[in-house]
Amino acid sequence: MKAPKAKVREIRIYGDPVLRRKARPVAAIDAATLQLAADLVATMLAKDGLGLAANQIGELHAIIALNPRGIGVEQEVLVLLNPGVAESTGTAEREEACLSLPGISEVLERPAHVKVKAVALDGKAVEVNAEGTLARALLHEIDHLNGILFIDHLLPVRRKMLKARLDELAKTGGKKK
Repeated sequence: MKAPKAKVREIRIYGDPVLRRKARPVAAIDAATLQLAADLVATMLAKDGLGLAANQIGELHAIIALNPRGIGVEQEVLVLLNPGVAESTGTAEREEACLSLPGISEVLERPAHVKVKAVALDGKAVEVNAEGTLARALLHEIDHLNGILFIDHLLPVRRKMLKARLDELAKTGGKKK
């Protein structure tokens, strides 16, 4: 199969129902899957994202892309199909943000180390061991595939403090007035 021509897609913003839906597992690596993966990577890189899940561009397929170079890790872009956390250890607090929640960042506690099992675009099973920010990004994107946003991990009082900003995002789709 020849490489698809990637296109930058629109990022779905908080309030879009697709962000709250669970992605379907990828059953076959076909031309449509390769196109979606290419678009996901192109969009992530164009928006200076560390990671992006297919839900965020309106597709309910269990595919994520990560850009380790965005945090100074000399590793190529990762595209993972049907990723799942096999193991997690430790905890770390760090600020987290999301392309689907522009202008909002919060400190969250997440596991410090993770082992993720997935399928690569060549159809082979892969295992990704990550720590620090890369571990956080993997967990963040896997959450997206399950319809979970990082703000869902906040204490209710903190979410309540963000309510006005979240309501504005949902109303405007992130567009400035």
